[in-house]
Amino acid sequence: RILRSLMNIRMPGRMSDAIIKIQDEYLQECANEKGIVELSDIAIAKDNISIWQGDITRLKLDAIVNAANSQMLGCFIPMHTCIDNQIHTFAGVQLREECYNQMKKLREKYGSDYVQATAIPMITDGYNLPAKKVIHIVGPIVANKLTPELEKNLEDCYKNTLNICLENGIKSLAFCCISTGEFHFPNKKAAEIAVKTVLEWSLKYPNSMERIIFNVFKDEDRRYYEELL
Repeated sequence: RILRSLMNIRMPGRMSDAIIKIQDEYLQECANEKGIVELSDIAIAKDNISIWQGDITRLKLDAIVNAANSQMLGCFIPMHTCIDNQIHTFAGVQLREECYNQMKKLREKYGSDYVQATAIPMITDGYNLPAKKVIHIVGPIVANKLTPELEKNLEDCYKNTLNICLENGIKSLAFCCISTGEFHFPNKKAAEIAVKTVLEWSLKYPNSMERIIFNVFKDEDRRYYEELL
């Protein structure tokens, strides 16, 4: 808990090779203790689409999706339960550093006040995660009521993530439930948009993906996806 809390609050930057080596050994041991889930362990619900309930940091895939914030540096709240915190913790401090370096280049291009726009994905290595890559995306925030614009933004999150998979040769991907946690997007509507968008994209680009997984944590979300698929 202390290590994780320190990792959560640590600002991005280089760390000595000796410490990185110890961190990597520890996090890889953590991954093995939690249990690594292979693609072959996950049942298919429809065509090449699966529903899997559990900790997304256990999945050994080409990529997993992180519900990021607009700063793209992970969650700085010690021991917070959000997926952003989980992914950054078990990937290791290298992930925050890579995100920082990518954002630094974007700020050099677009200005010092640049923040990542909604539905624009960023791809990084997975480091100590079983997944090879992490695709970070900022979902829409529902402050008051749900609007058609917010629904379109969420649709774009799924579409743009799949497009970046196409560009980078990613064949297996796990989506988290984008925007449904801290960003307050209604769970049922989010599931409907996710399934509809993924099915439509898959028809447009047949055989592009070996597997697309909807990763859920709550029983409520699992029920919605099972009903839709």
